[in-house]
Amino acid sequence: MEYVVIAYLFLSILLYVVLGGADFGAGIIELFTSARNKNRTRDTLYRAIGPIWEANHMWLIITIVILFVAYPLIYAEMSVYLHIPLLVMLFGIIARGTAFVFRHYDAVKDDMQHLYNRIYFASSFITPLFLGIIAGSVISGHIDHAATSFADVYIFSWLNWFSIGVGLFVVALCGFLASVYLIGETDNPEDRRRFINKARHMNIAAVASGVYVFITAWIDGIPLVNWIFGTTIGLIAVIAASISLVVLWILIYSGNAIIIRMLAGFQVTMILLALGYAHFPDFIVITNGTNLTLMDHRATMQTINALGWALLIGTIFIIPALFYLYYKFKHKEYPHE
Repeated sequence: MEYVVIAYLFLSILLYVVLGGADFGAGIIELFTSARNKNRTRDTLYRAIGPIWEANHMWLIITIVILFVAYPLIYAEMSVYLHIPLLVMLFGIIARGTAFVFRHYDAVKDDMQHLYNRIYFASSFITPLFLGIIAGSVISGHIDHAATSFADVYIFSWLNWFSIGVGLFVVALCGFLASVYLIGETDNPEDRRRFINKARHMNIAAVASGVYVFITAWIDGIPLVNWIFGTTIGLIAVIAASISLVVLWILIYSGNAIIIRMLAGFQVTMILLALGYAHFPDFIVITNGTNLTLMDHRATMQTINALGWALLIGTIFIIPALFYLYYKFKHKEYPHE
């Protein structure tokens, strides 16, 4: 059951990045859309994510529950040393959801719509940024148990160039996912071209921020290159991600939305596999200390077994209902406003 719980942990993280990331990316895409095309882009976004965007937070909830129940020491470590970026991320999720609802369903259309739009844009950018900062912080080795000042304990554990670079990479990745997903959400050739251009720009931004991450990792002495390219699995994953990216850009004009979406999700999966495989079982890297691992810092086996069975049984009920939710809303006709 130990490996079942670990598999669910990584699967929930992956699905939140792929599905929830695409939702955040939709706001990022709208942020970088010209005023002339904003309304058309917004209409496409409402049809694409309006009915189901909140369901994707289920994967984040599952991740938090697994960490809290199965790995309480890791959960406590993150809650203490990274509580500031965690709070910013959670506030971003709340602000984004609130702004999305009020700007779309508010009965009164007035100047407040501009405020809702700004909150939606800002939170769509800030939330994945801090998600990436948190991810970068747990592997950067900047969490220092020997630190004595407030800044060293609660600020510089996450406020560093490497973590910020990972945050920017996640933002670009979310924008890329959203652009690719939205290509298949419109039949208008002009809109499809715009989303393809957005995907191209976000792809360039992801590459540029990825290079920045490697540079800052080298400066900080983080063995990121060895983690990703130092294992056979990691090397295969990087090659597979690169090949799938080339294939995606070959097929992106074909009109086959399902294939290019699968290729985009596959790339993210390979990126996480390349990093996660080499880093496993470490979960948090500590400065000059013992890393917190999924194997050594877990709860009792009774707790692990109970959680594993709960996840397996819960899947039987949740997954069919989730697929039905997607099916119903994707086949629902929405009136044009």
